[in-house]
Amino acid sequence: MDSAQLDQFIHGKRITFNDSKSSAREFARHLDASDPLASFRKEFLIPSKADLRDPHPETKPVGQCNDPSDPCIYFCGNSLGLQPKNTQALIAEELRIWATRGVQGHFSHPLSRPWVSAEEEVNRHMANVVGALPQEVSTMGTLTANIHTLLASFYRPDITKQGRYKIIIEGKAFPSDHYAVESQIEWHGLSPKDALVTIFPEGSRNILTTDQICRVIDENASTAAVLWLSGVQYYTGQVFDLKAITRHAQNKGILVGWDLAHAVGNILLELHEWGVDFAAWCTYKYLSSGPGGIAGIFVHEKHASPERHRLAGWWGHDKASRFTMDTVFRPMPGAAGYQLSNPSILDLTALLSSLSLYSNATMAAIRTKSIRMTGYLDYLLHSQFQSYDPKPFEVITPQNPAARGAQLSLLFREGLMMQAFDGLQERGVIVDERKPDVIRVAPLPLYNTFEEVWDFVQALKEVIDATPNGR
Repeated sequence: MDSAQLDQFIHGKRITFNDSKSSAREFARHLDASDPLASFRKEFLIPSKADLRDPHPETKPVGQCNDPSDPCIYFCGNSLGLQPKNTQALIAEELRIWATRGVQGHFSHPLSRPWVSAEEEVNRHMANVVGALPQEVSTMGTLTANIHTLLASFYRPDITKQGRYKIIIEGKAFPSDHYAVESQIEWHGLSPKDALVTIFPEGSRNILTTDQICRVIDENASTAAVLWLSGVQYYTGQVFDLKAITRHAQNKGILVGWDLAHAVGNILLELHEWGVDFAAWCTYKYLSSGPGGIAGIFVHEKHASPERHRLAGWWGHDKASRFTMDTVFRPMPGAAGYQLSNPSILDLTALLSSLSLYSNATMAAIRTKSIRMTGYLDYLLHSQFQSYDPKPFEVITPQNPAARGAQLSLLFREGLMMQAFDGLQERGVIVDERKPDVIRVAPLPLYNTFEEVWDFVQALKEVIDATPNGR
């Protein structure tokens, strides 16, 4: 196999899996040698296999591994990204300023990052990641809290049921989205049985097609107030056509919001150009901001009017008069006017550490490598398991590179998934499972390698071959 054949496979061309060299580690090393993003790997702390077995890792200095020559294979950045090496140093700087300046750090900051405006630099980086104007982005809160904040402004149902009152979502959306949307419906005195429209895959399919989504939009065109979908489906890894779906729903008079938890830092986004009304996301997955890290929102500039109703808090108040303690709320224009409380400086700093790497790498380069790396993983899974009968698993993520991100979801035969998952863990391979039968595998462009993809597939083969019901 050569690079041209890999590209043919990625883009749907039929190729024959009969080259004895096609699965060789040397080809993976060749891909790594020509990788323009290879240098970013050294900017992250990668646990070693010994670290994973250490019962007391908290006793070691951050960044010190038990055996750095034998790192684990970490394909779980779709759940929690690895820590950038610079995070500890940046946070330590803020802790020192807190210790030596106290409250003065809000306005007098020796590193030119005054706490009172610390989110502004982060917002500029974030705007590049999501394809937005800086004023359309606000780094704030947590994902589900931000969903509530946005829906409180954009979901204004006609409770007489003579107009628009429904919300359209995926039937298999992440549970928290269901909780938030249903509670918003109930908050307005409506019942989810009447006001919630759910879209499930048809027949035996695992994915939703754009045509199906648009058909449901058409069926509810006169009664739907909001369409709320995920940019990348958490379970299958499917990427939705945000541009086409947004345009179709808006042409029917429906406001469009997106949960981008699995899309931000993963796929190319152009939220401003696509005219998306609003969106929310977390940053601890692909953006490596740390467990429970601060989240973000997008509000298109067409909705920037301060007259738009929203939940109000003092950090969203006009910045020039925020500290005059005026009790009349005057929101800042744009997404900043949706802020409620002052953000955690430590959370912002952790995110700044990661976003600086994304800015240096650029999302275009990250996405280019992601398509090749995921395509290589898909190729190996097809070629290495083609002789197994029955197949131990099915890749349920679309093969079209435009319809998937960095994640491939493997749907295992009944009873096999946890055996495979446990066997991978024992070999120092970190992925995640979604019961009852799916393992999600996500090699990330900034710190994973093509050789690790090769090693992962060999480890998976070992595990399945060693499992009584694997072959």
